[in-house]
Amino acid sequence: MDGISFWQLLAVAVFGLIAVWFGVAVFRTHSMMRSALALLFAMAALGGLFLALEAEFLGVLQLMMMATEMAIMAIFMIMYMMDPGGLGQMDMTHQKRAALGAGIVAGLAAAALAIGLASGGGWGAIVAAAPDPVKQNHDLGIEMMERSMLIFETAGITILVAMVAATAVAIRRRA
Repeated sequence: MDGISFWQLLAVAVFGLIAVWFGVAVFRTHSMMRSALALLFAMAALGGLFLALEAEFLGVLQLMMMATEMAIMAIFMIMYMMDPGGLGQMDMTHQKRAALGAGIVAGLAAAALAIGLASGGGWGAIVAAAPDPVKQNHDLGIEMMERSMLIFETAGITILVAMVAATAVAIRRRA
């Protein structure tokens, strides 16, 4: 199979199906906590998918970022939600008709794109020689630390300020 082993293809298929399964489960539960866990598992499956596709840096980055983000999100859900466990049978869906319409339109667009790519020859030519993983990581590091550094630093400071402000609001309420 020209460069892809059977086990790699199997891992890609399994992790892809797991990601889709848990992605659907995010929207099928009435519990914020179960929804967050399903999202965590879907993102972990995407990390596994990256690893199976031999994009080790992106796979580990996906796993580390999503584990941290989900932990923070769970803390905020428990602090601020009236029923994070879903025991009160809250209905967490809003604007059902608009959501259904948007889902149908997105599904049809995805199907049209897939059919168009399949009949038109795909995305185009694959790169003849990809750089080795060390060179790819080096180039990614240069990109992140030069041009995009201000964006990452601004996002980090903004998230930190939001966490401190939320904690201050939560503490002030109890006093």
